[in-house]
Amino acid sequence: MMRAILVAVMLLWPVLGAAQTSVAFGSNTANQNAPVEVSADSLSVNQENGTAVFTGNVVIGQGTLRLAAPRVLVVYRSDSQQISRLEASGGVTLVDGNDAAEAETANYNLDSRTITMSGSVLLTQGPSAITSDRMVVNLDSNTAQMTGRVKTVLQQGN
Repeated sequence: MMRAILVAVMLLWPVLGAAQTSVAFGSNTANQNAPVEVSADSLSVNQENGTAVFTGNVVIGQGTLRLAAPRVLVVYRSDSQQISRLEASGGVTLVDGNDAAEAETANYNLDSRTITMSGSVLLTQGPSAITSDRMVVNLDSNTAQMTGRVKTVLQQGN
């Protein structure tokens, strides 16, 4: 019994103490040219600074990607009507295919095609779960980089 515990600790040690972990994320079907669809309870637009704030049950979709939060700030490019980035706050859920992540905030940069989630990040992939302080999802490579006190539980048996 003691040997099994020792082996488990030795296997988990690199994951528990790691400052950085890479994992797969997403369904490999994200289309960067797909329209960004937003639904919310209310919308406030500021023409002067090129922003819009969606509040209340905000759900944003682009292809297979879904992001939900109580509040999302949309920042438009200064030279066009296209979106530059989305800043979600108040407890965010991100889903792509069978992968789901939760965090306090998320920033989606449409130019670099990255989503940075921070604050008590929880990533679930089937029965597996990983927590960290911060996660950066690269939508082009369908990978996520998790940093800051990364922790996981490895399921055994059935």
